[in-house]
Formats: sequence, C-alpha cells, structure tokens
Amino acid sequence: MVDAARARKLADRIQQIVAEMLERRIKDPRLGFVTVTDTRITADLREATVFYTVFGSDAERADSAAALESAKGVIRSEVGRQTGVRFTPTLTFKHDPLPDSARQLDDLISAARARDAEVAKRAQSASYAGESDPYRKPEEDEQDGPSAL
Repeated sequence: MVDAARARKLADRIQQIVAEMLERRIKDPRLGFVTVTDTRITADLREATVFYTVFGSDAERADSAAALESAKGVIRSEVGRQTGVRFTPTLTFKHDPLPDSARQLDDLISAARARDAEVAKRAQSASYAGESDPYRKPEEDEQDGPSAL
C-alpha cells in the first residue's frame, strides 16, 4: 500500500509538470486557454486523472480535448522523466465542470439578492394588516393592585 502523502505529492508534481508542458512545450493550434485545476492519482500510483478547464466556447473545449488526447504520450513521457517513479502513471484528461457550476451558482445568488432587495423595497412602504402590535396586554386596572387569588 502506498502512503497517502506520497500519492498527494506525486499528484501535485504531475499537475505542475502538465501545466508547464501545456504552457511551454505543447504547440498544438487546437489547444485553447487551458488551466489545469486538479490532479488525482489512484492509491497504487498507476492512473492519474488531470482535471482542466478551457476558457471559451464548446467548440474550443472540444478542440482542446482533442489536442490533449494527441499530446498525452509526450506529456506522460515527460512526467516519467521528471518524477523518476518506477511505473509512470497513465494520464486521463477530464474537463472540470466546477467553474461552470460556480458561475451558475453566482448567477442564482445574484438573482436571489435582487429579489430580496425588491421585497425589502416593498416592505418599506407597507403597513400592518391589523394592529401594529397584535399581542394582548394586561389591562391597566389589574396592574394597580395585587390580585388576591
């Protein structure tokens, strides 16, 4: 069994190597503005999943995925050369939907804030449907003297 700290360190190192490779060595014109967001590696250090995001449209995302698949061998050999592990993990590239989900959540929160502001604006000019204080209060004469029960 592999130490979890070692697997985490190797995953971080793979993420750095892949990001440097995409920035400096991979010159595929299909490759768009790609950001490596996370890397996860299995417990036996045999398979690594690299999560990435692409800034742009769905067509640019598909082109970048094709470019990453074609450059997978070059990137894997560089990972093996720089890490020095006995077995170089196979790389799998997956699009990370987290930024899209975060953007959608931000839009929903903005819409909720706008509705809250509208409700607060309406509440300023609103009046009570009944009395301003709906709770019953003890009568004045009962408070004057002690009650003998």
